[in-house]
Amino acid sequence: MAARKPAGDPARARVLIVDDDERNAFAATEALEVLGHELVVARSGEEALRLLLTQRFAVILLDLHMPGMDGYETARLIREHPRTRDTPIVFVTAVFRDEAHIFQAYQVGAVDVVFKPVDPFILRAKVAVLADLHLKTEEIARRAEERHRLLRENAANAEARLNAELALRQTRERQDAILKSLPVVFTSRATLHPFAALFVSDSITPLTGFEPARFIEDPEIGLGRIHPDDVEGVVDCLMKAAETGAYACEYRWQCADGEYRSFLDQGVWVPGEAEGEGEILGTLLDVTDRRRLEEQLSQARKMEAVGQLTGGIAHDFNNLLTVVLGNADILMRRIEDEKTRRQLEAIKLAADRGHTLTRQLLAFSRRQTLNPEAIDLHQLVRAFSPLIRQAIGEGVILDLSADPTPVFVLADANQLENALLNLAVNARDAMEGEGVLTITVAAAGDQGVITVSDTGSGMSDETRRRLFEPFYTTKEVGRGSGLGLSQVYGFLQQSGGKVEIESAVGEGSTFRLLLPLTDRRPEAAPAEAEASGAQGGSERVLIVEDDPAVLSVCLDMLQSLGYRCEVAVDAAGALGRLEERPFDLLFSDVVMPGGVNGIELARRARAAHPRLEILLTSGYVGEAALDDLHEFDVIEKPYERAALAGRLRAILDCETRRAEAEAAC
Repeated sequence: MAARKPAGDPARARVLIVDDDERNAFAATEALEVLGHELVVARSGEEALRLLLTQRFAVILLDLHMPGMDGYETARLIREHPRTRDTPIVFVTAVFRDEAHIFQAYQVGAVDVVFKPVDPFILRAKVAVLADLHLKTEEIARRAEERHRLLRENAANAEARLNAELALRQTRERQDAILKSLPVVFTSRATLHPFAALFVSDSITPLTGFEPARFIEDPEIGLGRIHPDDVEGVVDCLMKAAETGAYACEYRWQCADGEYRSFLDQGVWVPGEAEGEGEILGTLLDVTDRRRLEEQLSQARKMEAVGQLTGGIAHDFNNLLTVVLGNADILMRRIEDEKTRRQLEAIKLAADRGHTLTRQLLAFSRRQTLNPEAIDLHQLVRAFSPLIRQAIGEGVILDLSADPTPVFVLADANQLENALLNLAVNARDAMEGEGVLTITVAAAGDQGVITVSDTGSGMSDETRRRLFEPFYTTKEVGRGSGLGLSQVYGFLQQSGGKVEIESAVGEGSTFRLLLPLTDRRPEAAPAEAEASGAQGGSERVLIVEDDPAVLSVCLDMLQSLGYRCEVAVDAAGALGRLEERPFDLLFSDVVMPGGVNGIELARRARAAHPRLEILLTSGYVGEAALDDLHEFDVIEKPYERAALAGRLRAILDCETRRAEAEAAC
C-alpha cells in the first residue's frame, strides 16, 4: 500500500515501511514525508516481499516483531534474493532491545537498529543518508549511460552534461547541509588497511578536537589513536564488512586533549566497479556519556544488591552476636580462671569483628543507623589524631592543619572517625609504612572539607574507578576485606556529602570528604560517670524481645544490675502487661512479629502512659524506619552489659531529676 507521494520531484527514492501496526506506519510516513521520497507501506513480511519483486527501494524500515513472518525471517529472504540483497535494511523495534537480538539483527543483514518510540529527527536523518547514497549510486549509473550517449551525440549532449553536473553539485550541497546539522559524524574510508579517511564531516572537530583535514592528511590517525585493547576488534570488524556488507563496532579513541572517549562506529561497504575499489561509508556517534551512565547504574545495582543482602541478614546476625557477647560477659563475671577469661576475651573480640563487618556492609549500602550531631571538624581531627598516629606507625609523619577556625557540620562523629581511620590505614599501606600523611580541614562554599593526602604509590585509573566497590581490594589475601573504603563512601552518601579522589601512579593519593555545613553548634559533653563498674537500679523494666536466646541474655543482664524485670514476646503482650501494673521503662526490640514493630509499640505505650521511659534496640531496622528511630533513645545490637547499664541509668536518672523539679515547683 503506497503512502502519499509529493509530486514533481525527479530526485526521489522509494522507502519501504514494513509494520503491521497502522499507527507506527503512519508515524513513520509523517516523519519521512518532508524528505520528498516515495513512501510505500507494507503490513506484513509477505506483502513486503511481493513489493520487492516489482519495485526497487533505497531503504527498508522493517519492524522486528510482527505476526506470521517476523522481521528476522523477512530480512533473511530479502538478502537471499539477488534483486534485493544489497538493499539497506534498518530494523525498528520496541521489544527486542537486548544485545543478543541486536546481534541477530546484524547477522541477518541489518545496517542499523532503532528503537521505538523513534525520534522523527533521527529517523529522517538515517533514511536521508541511505536514500542519498542510493540516489548517488543511481546517479553514477545514469551519468555512465549519459557519457556513452555523449560519445554518439557530442554536440547535443553538452548541455545535458552541464545540467547533470549542476544537479550533482546541488545534491552535494544539500548533503553537506544535512551532515553539518546532525549530531553525528559521517565518514568515508578506504577498503584496505589502515582504512584511510576519504571524507570526514565537520562535526568531527567538536567531538575529537581535530579538524577533518587532519584525518585526510594522516592515514594512520584513525586506527593509531584507538585504545590498544580495542584495535584488533575494530580491524577485524572492518575487514568482515567486505563479506557482510555492513559493520558496527564500539571502541575508545584518544582525543586531542588526551582523554579517551567511547565511539559507536557503524556503516556499510560500498563496492567499486573494479577489484579493490570501493569505500566504507559510516557514521560515528559519541556514546561516552551513555556508557558512564550505564556504569553508574551498574554501581547503583551493586549497592542495592549488597544492601538487600546485608539488610536480610543484619537483624538475625546481630541477634546472634548479642547472645554471644552477652553470654561471654556473663561467664566473665562468674569465672576467675585466667585461661578461661582469655578464651572468653577471644570470643568477644571475634564477635566485635563480626559486628564491625556488618556495620561496614550497612554503611556501604547506606542502610546503617546514624546519630548525626553538630561537630567541629577541627576539634574532631585534633581529638582523634592520637589514634591515627598509633594506627599509621612511627615511620609515617602525620601533618595536621593548624587553622583554628571552627568548621561545623552535621554528621555521626563515630562514623566520621571510622572513615578517617580507614583512610589513614590505607595511606599507611600505600606508603609501605614510610612517608607523610597530611590532614587538613577547611570550609568550601556550603561544605566542610577534610582532605587526607599521602605520599604513597598512588593508583591507576582502573583502581580509582573500582575503589569503592564492596570487597574490592588491591591488598594481599588476609590484609583487607575490601570494605573500608566502601564504608567511607556509603557513610558520606548517607550523610548528604560525597568523597572525591585525586591520584596517579607514583604520585600519591588525595581524598576529600565533603559534608554540608550546619548552623547548629555542638552540645556540651555530659559529665562522666564516677562509678568504675556498671551502675544498676531497682526500677521496673518491661523487656520485649521475640528471640528467646536474646531475651534470656537481656533478662540476666538487667536482673544482675538489680532491676525488677518482666518480659513479653510481642507488642500485644507488652501492652497487656503495661495495663496490669506500672513500669518505669520499656526496653523493646524494633523488629518483632505480629504486625506491630517496636517503634509503633513505643508510640502506643507512651500515649497510654506518658511518664513511661522508652529504650529501643535493634540489629537492623530497614530504610523505612531509620527516620522514625530518632523519636526514641536507641541502643544498637549487639550491646554489652556495661553499655546497656549506662544507657538505662542515663534515661532513668534524667526522668528522676525531671520529676524532682516538677515536685519542687
